[in-house]
Amino acid sequence: MYPKRKLTRGYPVAILLGLEENKATIWQVFSKRAKPLATVSISENRSNQKALYNFHESIIRSLKQTLRDGVGSVIVSSQPRTTYYQEFINYVNKHQTWLRQSQNRIFINEISGSATTQSQVSELVNSDSFRNLVRETVSKEADDLAGLLEKRLATSNREDMILFSIDEAEDLILHMSRVGTRKAEYLILTNKYLAESKHKARLNRLLQIAYNKGVKTRVVDSDSPAGQRIMQFGGIVCLAKPD
Repeated sequence: MYPKRKLTRGYPVAILLGLEENKATIWQVFSKRAKPLATVSISENRSNQKALYNFHESIIRSLKQTLRDGVGSVIVSSQPRTTYYQEFINYVNKHQTWLRQSQNRIFINEISGSATTQSQVSELVNSDSFRNLVRETVSKEADDLAGLLEKRLATSNREDMILFSIDEAEDLILHMSRVGTRKAEYLILTNKYLAESKHKARLNRLLQIAYNKGVKTRVVDSDSPAGQRIMQFGGIVCLAKPD
């Protein structure tokens, strides 16, 4: 009997939020597969505004840790001719303004379809429309990260540190449990660097370990303005801050 192969999840890409009449199914989408995160049910009919508010509140509560881990792209799926997406957006804009501000900013897009079962999610995330939406939202995220990079490059604060090689990033992230003066905050690399690197397995392992340790990880399109800037530094950037 052969041992089971461990499934590789890859690096985090987006959150998929499937909205239905009586529940929401939340998935963490990685580059290799999607993983169920939570299921939230509404206590009463959607016409009950208090129940609808509590429903949306529970969704955000379930998303908070993943959003804090650096995933800023949220794709909301719902059936055509329903108001579920707009109701959720209205709630976020009115009651969760922190999600639209500076470092906490998330980017939300809509897609038609169901995201309740693994097969539905697989079909959805492999569609061209989903990939295009992710590319669009990640591009906006990348612009924010590029702005942060430029700010760090321009600052005179010696407590902040920028690393530009896999060896330096690996040394910092793998040894974060040691007592030290700095902690990795962001690990950013381009898809071209990841695809063409001789150390692809090593990079994928580093991305997974970084994510597990709470480092905000992002793979950006090398053709985007942010990706082009990161390619000028070799294709990989790790931002550190005082621990």
